[in-house]
Amino acid sequence: MTDQDVVVLGIPIPSSSPLFLSIVAIHVVAGLTCTVAGIVAMLTPKRAGRHPSAGTVYYWSLVVVFLTMATLSLLRWPANTHLFALGIFSFGAGVVGRVARRRLPDWLRLHVTAMSVSYILLLTAFYVDNGPHLPLWRSLPPLAYWLLPSAVGLPVLARVLRRHPLILRGRRR
Repeated sequence: MTDQDVVVLGIPIPSSSPLFLSIVAIHVVAGLTCTVAGIVAMLTPKRAGRHPSAGTVYYWSLVVVFLTMATLSLLRWPANTHLFALGIFSFGAGVVGRVARRRLPDWLRLHVTAMSVSYILLLTAFYVDNGPHLPLWRSLPPLAYWLLPSAVGLPVLARVLRRHPLILRGRRR
């Protein structure tokens, strides 16, 4: 088997090494968990219960995504430097969002912004890496993989920051 023989759901895996494939499997599960937990956190009421639970799952899944991304990037250096950079920025934004929530007065605006940026960068990395192999996305120009998550996510973030009364006041009740 050559390194190019592994294809999963139409997405080529750049190595057939069992170590590489194991790390990719963990990375994919953590990434899917992040994606779902992020959506749940975004769409649930911001109070004790589901929102902070989903946020905690998002954060710790993001930790796993970051660690597996760093390992995969180092194994494929320099081909994955762009994914490494996106991963660092996504994880960094997630850390800022979590720290803001736990340690800063008037934390809400920074928390919402940082967690949103983290999620947007997570999706950007996914589409940059996998967009050329996905139905519908494969017909888009490569620049779209870089820009569409931000083109959708940043206006939503701006609307939330403008319209949510607790964020406008800068704190929770």
